[in-house]
Formats: sequence, C-alpha cells, structure tokens
Amino acid sequence: MSDAPSPISEAAIRAAILDLALQRGRGKSFCPSEVARALSPDWRPLMADVRQVAEAMAEVKATRRGAELPATAPGGPIRLSLR
Repeated sequence: MSDAPSPISEAAIRAAILDLALQRGRGKSFCPSEVARALSPDWRPLMADVRQVAEAMAEVKATRRGAELPATAPGGPIRLSLR
C-alpha cells in the first residue's frame, strides 16, 4: 500500500473490491473510485491503495480503453472487473 498509513485496512479494501466486482458480475466493470467512495467519505486519499490492492488480486483485472494493464499503471483512469 502507499507510504502514508491508510485508516482503511488492506483486507477491507480487498473485500470491497471483490464485493463490488461480484455485484456487477462478469463482463461488467467499475471505477476504483466507487470502491474508495464506499469505504470513506474522504475517498480521494484511498485511490492509490485501492489500485495497489486490486493489482495484487488474481480474481480482478484492470483495463484502460479495453486493454488489460497493471492497476497501478500511470496514464489515466482504469476500470476494474472480474477475470
């Protein structure tokens, strides 16, 4: 996770990512900000942590414009979905 300690645990972030992915179902994607917003009203500081946790999850993939890439890749917004 990021250098600054997050008030939200890695396990809580992982659970929120998986919960949202399962709610959407296979073939549907979501923005990492949806996960961060579900975890905290002050969601912006969680974005890097959400991306890092998502990158480590085998059951989730990140895409940008339809192409799979690491969830922490720089260069703009990503979408997360079930593999």
